[in-house]
Amino acid sequence: MLNGPCILKEGSASIVVVGCSRVSKKVIGDTPIIVRVSNKSVDFIARHRELKDVMKVLSSEFYRTLIHIGAEGGIVSRNAQIGEKDLKKFNTKRKGKGKDESEGGVRKKIKNMIGGDENHLHVSSQLSLFEVENIITVDAPSDGGVHSFLLLVRERLKGSMKKLSSALCRLSLPKHSNPFAVAKVRSTEEIWRWKSILSHLLRNKDIEEAQRIFLQIPSPDIHLYTMMINGYSQANRINDALHLFDSMPDRDIASWNSIIKGCLDCGDLCLAQKLFTEMPDRNVISWTSIVNGLAKFGCIDAAEKLFYKMPGRDTAAWNSMITGYCDNGRIHDAQLLFEKMPHRNVISWTAMIGGHDQNGDSDKALCLFHQMWVRGIKPTSSTFACVLTACANSPDSELGIQIHAIVIKAGYAEENFTLTSLITFYAKCKQIESSSKLLDRVEDRNVFLWTALITGYGLNGRHEEALDEFGKMVRSGIMPNESTFSSSLNSCCGLEALDRGKGIHATAIKQGFDFDVFVGNSLIVMYSKCGDVADGVKMFNSMSKRNLVSWNSIIVGCAQNGYASRALELFDEMSACRIKPDEITFVGLLTACSHSNMIEKGRQIFQLLKENPYVDVRVEHRACMVDILGRSGNLDEAEEFIRGMSVKPNVMIWLALLSACRLHCNVEIARKAAGEIFNLDPYNSAAYVLLSNIYASAGKWNDVAQTRVMMRSRGIVKIPGSSWITVHESRHEFVCGDRSNPLTTEIDKKLDWLDEKLKEHGYVCEKTFALHDVDDEQKEHSLKYHSEKIAVAFGLIVTANGSTIRVMKNLRVCGDCHTAIKLISMIVEREIVLRDSSRFHHFRDGLCSCGDYW
Repeated sequence: MLNGPCILKEGSASIVVVGCSRVSKKVIGDTPIIVRVSNKSVDFIARHRELKDVMKVLSSEFYRTLIHIGAEGGIVSRNAQIGEKDLKKFNTKRKGKGKDESEGGVRKKIKNMIGGDENHLHVSSQLSLFEVENIITVDAPSDGGVHSFLLLVRERLKGSMKKLSSALCRLSLPKHSNPFAVAKVRSTEEIWRWKSILSHLLRNKDIEEAQRIFLQIPSPDIHLYTMMINGYSQANRINDALHLFDSMPDRDIASWNSIIKGCLDCGDLCLAQKLFTEMPDRNVISWTSIVNGLAKFGCIDAAEKLFYKMPGRDTAAWNSMITGYCDNGRIHDAQLLFEKMPHRNVISWTAMIGGHDQNGDSDKALCLFHQMWVRGIKPTSSTFACVLTACANSPDSELGIQIHAIVIKAGYAEENFTLTSLITFYAKCKQIESSSKLLDRVEDRNVFLWTALITGYGLNGRHEEALDEFGKMVRSGIMPNESTFSSSLNSCCGLEALDRGKGIHATAIKQGFDFDVFVGNSLIVMYSKCGDVADGVKMFNSMSKRNLVSWNSIIVGCAQNGYASRALELFDEMSACRIKPDEITFVGLLTACSHSNMIEKGRQIFQLLKENPYVDVRVEHRACMVDILGRSGNLDEAEEFIRGMSVKPNVMIWLALLSACRLHCNVEIARKAAGEIFNLDPYNSAAYVLLSNIYASAGKWNDVAQTRVMMRSRGIVKIPGSSWITVHESRHEFVCGDRSNPLTTEIDKKLDWLDEKLKEHGYVCEKTFALHDVDDEQKEHSLKYHSEKIAVAFGLIVTANGSTIRVMKNLRVCGDCHTAIKLISMIVEREIVLRDSSRFHHFRDGLCSCGDYW
């Protein structure tokens, strides 16, 4: 870090800054400071007067300062005798000499180092290094140059530099009176000193300290200005960077390029373009930066025009344009440009491999890798990462395993970037145990490796393990990043674990991520999917920055939870903020209309979608429109809408119509819709179950029997209905008539009590929802023990009075249970949230958020 040695004093402790492997963040008053010097450095220090003088001052003035000589040596301190026994321990083998030091040689070296009498020295092997907080380590260079020796410090120095850099500032000022400043530094060396200090501070993101140091530099040169501009840009302080740029007495192309790149990194494309036009001179880096920026912001046509205007293009410029094409979905143009390139490097090949994969052509990506390999172009860790991702997306696990072997042979297996890709590859190939084993072999784990495993567990539906790994990571002291929080919150959604999601939210607040857009979006989704849309709205309102994902998340969340009006209001607010909707936005809006009987509003939104030139009408939108028409009872219009579609309807479209027939018990259209589904997918279990239930509701028991025989003959098994509730991170699941829970007796008593209270409020069970050909008494008994009613009764027993009960169901809630739970919420004066296969129902005071329309 330093270009000259110096001594800094803090309280009664002193530091000799010669080299450093660890400097503690606080220099405590009388804490001993060790200067470790290897055997080779002993001779080196003795030969150079200025270094020798430092050691003299150290020895004579600060008795608490200790010198450690050699990796295997003892502790040397003043005012004591060297014992014969200790000297034998002190003997070390000199590097490159192959012989042991004599006692006299050791004494002489120590004398030369500290300028004292060797009889006043003592080698102590008793003092433990663990008792010393600050250790400074240095080794001499092979070429023996003082400058090289001092430059080693810059590479070795780690830890806090605030106090150190502040003291160095004082030491380097003109006419400095520090008696320990023993070396005069030439102007070039002084510049190197400032660069080293600023570089270290900026690398450690200590922009405030870097700014303070910079302001104390007399007449900083262009390079120092440029360093600070880069530092401000990386800290997203573009205004400070622009102010500093404007104050520069002189500018070169590098400083112009830095401020342009800073504007692009901070999201100001217009200002970057303005600065580019004002540049007095440009080089290929200037052109490449603005081309890259235009592509990054989606202005691919403008980037393309500028690329072809470039007076000269190097390989980096070609690579930048190829990457821009790939990122903007123009993979064909990227391929043509790649083929025209005069010179390709490994970055060119990697860009094309990653581009084809991210644009949905993983097989082409793997084919390009094969061509690259045949041509003898050596892949980098980035190349292997792209190839492994393509193998996972293909999916081609066998090729991926072969790539893993090549990675090991190439020496990249221990690199974090490649290792992260390997963990993700095995997770996507449903080999999560292999991912876990890869991480188990790593001693020094970082946030990226752990996040890859957490995400992998989530992809494999093993959300408990994902959250366990998150807990281990936090306890080990590794701070999560945005992706870690997102993956962990996704696993909370998978488990419907609202309490655990709130715990992760608390961790995000402590780590300062609660205002991050990426984490904020994940929190909105988590709260919405766990049925707590009110907290989701609060999270959305608290976000200072929002993107399209933020708006989509809250619109879809409100739609799924029955707050259609609020979803439509949010869309109006989104339009006022000039945020352009995408496909997901329209799915959310149409879903809101579907769940709230807003037929005309649904038609208007669908028309708005068709007129939008930037959004394609997809099958999901058409299915929503069928659902809107069907739920409202316009089944003939819904069927006509399907048959008039410009594309062939798929299973999803016909299932939407069949579900609507179930609501309105329309057997005729149901038969036609089911027939279309069976032609497309003869083994679709949902269609058989819906058709059977429609027949049962209509009392057509012969048709029910025939449908069930058809299911058995084709090996189709109905998924049993089940409901579950999570209490204290434990999931309790129930099926119809369940008797397996340890609290079955208490549940029966609670159900009997609820049955009496329901009848007092005029409840009569709706026997049409008992889908078996049995007498009325058996139907009534069957309805009483539906899984959702058992789960609600269990929740009333094990949760605190007044708390919200949250129940999840894998199928659509039946009409009888819906009516009963509405009344139960009024009887027990508690909110009950029930999520079925299509939406959330919030029961409160005898009403449901769906308005009895679902």
